[in-house]
Amino acid sequence: MFVEAAPAKINLALHVVGRRPDRYHELETLVVFADVADELEAVPAAADALRVIGPFAAGLGPGETNLVSRAVAAFRDRWPGAVGSGLSMTLRKNLPVAAGLGGGSADAAAALRLLAAHADIAISAEELMALGAGLGADVPMCILSRPAVAGGIGERVRPLASFPACHVVLVNPLVPVATADVFRRLDGHQNPVLPRLDQPLTRPAQLGLWLEGTRNDLEAPAIALVPEIGVLIAGMTQLNGCMLARMSGSGATVFGLFGSGALAHQAAHDLRAAFPGYWIAAAPLLEV
Repeated sequence: MFVEAAPAKINLALHVVGRRPDRYHELETLVVFADVADELEAVPAAADALRVIGPFAAGLGPGETNLVSRAVAAFRDRWPGAVGSGLSMTLRKNLPVAAGLGGGSADAAAALRLLAAHADIAISAEELMALGAGLGADVPMCILSRPAVAGGIGERVRPLASFPACHVVLVNPLVPVATADVFRRLDGHQNPVLPRLDQPLTRPAQLGLWLEGTRNDLEAPAIALVPEIGVLIAGMTQLNGCMLARMSGSGATVFGLFGSGALAHQAAHDLRAAFPGYWIAAAPLLEV
């Protein structure tokens, strides 16, 4: 059996800095990945197949399911015969759907990494990222699943050489948010770019100071659609040790950034008491 994790993507900062003639938005974002993930398992089979299980399988739309299958098909088209037999894949959906955590892009990236790891030829991360860009703008960053600054529509990825050890608390009110709906409510499309990110970035306090000059431009329109997001941000901000509370991606997941695991787990405990029924997780960020 082959197993590959699809870690949750978190946009610590997300600036919308322009709009292209094809109506896609130009972004600048600092992305990190948490040690909480969907899981993709595969066993050799006569033909490729996919089934979805797990706590959030029922909420998975056909677009995300098909993105994993599309990733497999694209890999086989690009490198025919590199993985000889078919694969029977099982996607365990542990993360909420349409939650601003990478979703189908992370799952598709996991499929590409799994195939490359078991191919008869050497396939570089750069080659996988180029293939993944044709599947979705977030797929290249999810292939790396490490701290990075991304630009363009998300496909231009610059991995960071260092990043401080941090922990996050993730909270989702279990209200799916369509990215297109959030962008339709966006007032401005030409916003200031990310501030310069000096390297090396090694201490949580250093990261926190830099993040004070950043924002998520999608937060306000998402709150207009799902007011619970604003309530969660306000509640997270009050918790002991929280350096930053913000929405990830286009929502509705809210994250809190913490300098220690003990503080993060206590915050998650407090949030479970305050928001029963919400999805809540505490986890370290994946390292460089």
